[in-house]
Amino acid sequence: MAEPIRIHTPFTEEDSHKLKIGDSVLITGEIYAARDAAHKKMCEALAKGEKLPIDWHNKMVYYLGPTPAKPGDPIGSCGPTTSGRMDAYTPTMLEQGIKGMIGKGSRSKEVVDSMKKNGVTYFAAVGGAAALIAKSVKKYEVLAYPELGPEALARLTVEDFPAIVVIDCEGNNLYDVNQEKYRTLKGY
Repeated sequence: MAEPIRIHTPFTEEDSHKLKIGDSVLITGEIYAARDAAHKKMCEALAKGEKLPIDWHNKMVYYLGPTPAKPGDPIGSCGPTTSGRMDAYTPTMLEQGIKGMIGKGSRSKEVVDSMKKNGVTYFAAVGGAAALIAKSVKKYEVLAYPELGPEALARLTVEDFPAIVVIDCEGNNLYDVNQEKYRTLKGY
């Protein structure tokens, strides 16, 4: 197995183009947490011509809902949530400059088309490994929408956050490739 690729944020389109499906990565720097409720609020703000709480240019968004932190920890368990819940908002948000998304599960054709157009990579974090992932989070700070609780927009400072490239910025999709392998097995 190849050594993981080390990524540091900010994450640019040039960085995105260097990655291919199946690449294992370790992310260090700042990533931003937002789920469907925060995405909805941001898209509504954009529709009204309002400014977003942060500039999304060359940033990564992580779809998660953290659990409360134990004393002395910056965050509780923080595994990925199903990314498809953000699909209705994703093309609009990618137009704001996001270059990396982290979550779990497949994405719609519209999202993949927007990823190709905007040079964006989609990473999967391992579901079920929330406590392990939390160890890579060094700081957690709510930036906007605190009324949303665990769905608030927040900044995470991470060190060696583990993820896998599942859809690269050219639209190659590890989920599709691996499913096709099994469909072509004799007897299936």
